[in-house]
Amino acid sequence: MSRMKFMNTEINNLTMTEALIKMDELIRDNKCSYVVTPNVDHLVQLECGGELNEVYKHADLILTDGKPLIWISKWYGTPIKEKISGSDLFPQLCALAAEKNYKMFFLGAAEGVAAKAAENLEKRFKGLQVVGTYSPPFGFEKDEIEIAKIKKMITDVVPHILIVGLGCPKQELFILHYKDELGVPLSLGLGASLDFEAGNIKRAPKWMANHGLEWLYRILQDPKRLAKRYLVNDRKIFGMAIKYKKQSGR
Repeated sequence: MSRMKFMNTEINNLTMTEALIKMDELIRDNKCSYVVTPNVDHLVQLECGGELNEVYKHADLILTDGKPLIWISKWYGTPIKEKISGSDLFPQLCALAAEKNYKMFFLGAAEGVAAKAAENLEKRFKGLQVVGTYSPPFGFEKDEIEIAKIKKMITDVVPHILIVGLGCPKQELFILHYKDELGVPLSLGLGASLDFEAGNIKRAPKWMANHGLEWLYRILQDPKRLAKRYLVNDRKIFGMAIKYKKQSGR
């Protein structure tokens, strides 16, 4: 599938509907594919180099998450069709899974959150099968026994879709490192989406999301954890936007 160069990455310029059709195809292809949803924070991390660049290099589908990136694409004169945030995509994917009889596994978030999200989603989407949930302990990625346990939990139930909610870049690196051993047709790192669906964290009102103010709502909910990310690190996107505009000669 053709991609469009955008700042320091490439993206699949798709609508939500087109993305879901493509994901359905990837599931049926059964080749351990994975999806990334770049936002401002991801692009800032990519600019610094490191393992996240490796994740993006091998991703099967790269979908744009974040109004600021949509605005930058319009400024460049190469508009991205639609913002596809992980939290909007997640329920749509659950609807697809319920319709097509695809099994799902949820990995991540705090203890009990993934299970609560599964319970809520199974009520919402008739026929949805969440065949397993697990919230791993902090630092699990360095624990070989814990990794082996997670791999067995997932391979035992043979899901079609794996949702990983561990935050970036931890969730993306987990998928990159273990996707072939897990044998899941489609994996996605969807950050706080499990918390949203469990009712653990409230999503920003639609008007805020539509005006690119979701970051402000998130800061107000969790200032200690998110203020530095949004107010310091992510401000680098302005300089990056100018740099890549000059580089492309637009």
